[in-house]
Amino acid sequence: MTSLPGRGDSRAALLQLLFAELLIGSVGVFVHESGQDAVTAVFYRCLFGGLFLLVLGLARGYLRGLWQDRALLRGAVFSGILLVLNWVALFAGMARSSIGVATLVYHFFPFVMLILAALLQGERTHPADLGWTLLGFIGVACSADPLKLWRDADTSYLIGIGLTLLGALLCGASLLMSRTIGRERPFALVMIQCWVGVLMLAGFSSPGVFHVGTHWWWLCGLGVIHSGIVYMLFYSSYPRLPVVTIAVVAFVYPLVTLLLDYLIYGHRLAPVQLAGLALIVAGTLGVNLKWRLGAGRRVGKAVST
Repeated sequence: MTSLPGRGDSRAALLQLLFAELLIGSVGVFVHESGQDAVTAVFYRCLFGGLFLLVLGLARGYLRGLWQDRALLRGAVFSGILLVLNWVALFAGMARSSIGVATLVYHFFPFVMLILAALLQGERTHPADLGWTLLGFIGVACSADPLKLWRDADTSYLIGIGLTLLGALLCGASLLMSRTIGRERPFALVMIQCWVGVLMLAGFSSPGVFHVGTHWWWLCGLGVIHSGIVYMLFYSSYPRLPVVTIAVVAFVYPLVTLLLDYLIYGHRLAPVQLAGLALIVAGTLGVNLKWRLGAGRRVGKAVST
């Protein structure tokens, strides 16, 4: 029988997860401050992240026997393609809407996973989960500021929302695929996915990046911090924490993003968008924690991000 983690171990894991969520909440700022287009930003995120994970994996022995695991390699390549396209769509969506709005809309991806699992893998879905998914979708619609869409109908903003929704779809599909293939070797999975991105985007990255400037610090941070350190913290803390803690702490990410978007760029959320945030939170927690109206609440499997 596996012993439960002690109180001190759980506290350390919680601090790790909180730190990871704080870090990932700044990803939009790093993309914006780098001054690069979405494809170039993702390419260097993958390159620097892949180098960091490769060096660390070799030093700690995380990659032993990797090339003999053909199932992991195949799955990592296919899920990596989806993950990289998801990053490109998300970053492009941020550039056309705002970091905060795009992050809210993007948090539809847990519901995408639920729907795809039911449609493609035949997983049984409780009616209550469909209800929470509908609530989350209403929240996403509110977070896009429908009044602004109705009044202004700005083409760039509409494209940004559409790209972000596409990113959520691709993210949900990638995570659904990664959920099974990366269960035993998550570190190797992320490293391979980064190198898939390098190969995919090498010919499309802008040559305008090749000059001395502070943009290199932001691009390096995207890879080392947001694809390396963050994922290491995620995967080391998840096994030592209860599902309810993981599900609740996950909302540190969008909250940090919204705060930074306001403090740095002055973007405020309209009341309808704040209402959308509340609906997304309620819907995501309802799905992850298997809340059942009229039958109490019980904890189920959480969707990791």
